[in-house]
Amino acid sequence: MTPKAFNAFCAGLPHASHVVQWGGSDVWKIGGKVFAIASDDGGLKVSFKVTPMAFEILGDADGCRPAPYLASRGMKWIQAFDIADSELKDHVRGSYDLIAAALPKKTKRELGLLT
Repeated sequence: MTPKAFNAFCAGLPHASHVVQWGGSDVWKIGGKVFAIASDDGGLKVSFKVTPMAFEILGDADGCRPAPYLASRGMKWIQAFDIADSELKDHVRGSYDLIAAALPKKTKRELGLLT
């Protein structure tokens, strides 16, 4: 996936916002909380939040590894650098859903996420 395609995918998620920080990385957030981080230093690398079970599985999978800095601090984040676009989109959408579900009720209400 190209950085442009990655950013277009993330921009299509409801209420997603984008900033460039941490050395020029594309950082995507919902409700002010990060759900994906992408850098393109010799190939696109995308970090995203996963469940504890997915962390154990993906941490050893080809094309993935525990996300530098984040995983070492006990956070369940994976960095993908060589997986299919469709799989990457599924993981980023899953990260988005995990982060959105953990937002405070007030933030969910403001974003129209409460039903």
